Amino acid sequence: MDHRDVRSRLKSFICADLLRNPDYQLGDTEPLMTGGLMDSFALAQVGVFVESAFNVYIPDIELTVDNMNTVDAMVRCIMQHSAGDASHV
Repeated sequence: MDHRDVRSRLKSFICADLLRNPDYQLGDTEPLMTGGLMDSFALAQVGVFVESAFNVYIPDIELTVDNMNTVDAMVRCIMQHSAGDASHV
């Protein structure tokens, strides 16, 4: 799994499905939760998307503002879990 592909697919999902604006130019460090673009329900949807799109499970307790507030943070979290660290499950 390539982090560029993860970033691209994640941004497409967030813009099209959550923000309902596929043309939105979402920045990699733009605050999603603290910036008011996403709420906790949207964050749960990101978790479901990540599991289905990348076959990576992120435990609910890790779906936090600290871990998931920006695309960069999400990609970092996804890549850490895709490395096969079973201690997070």
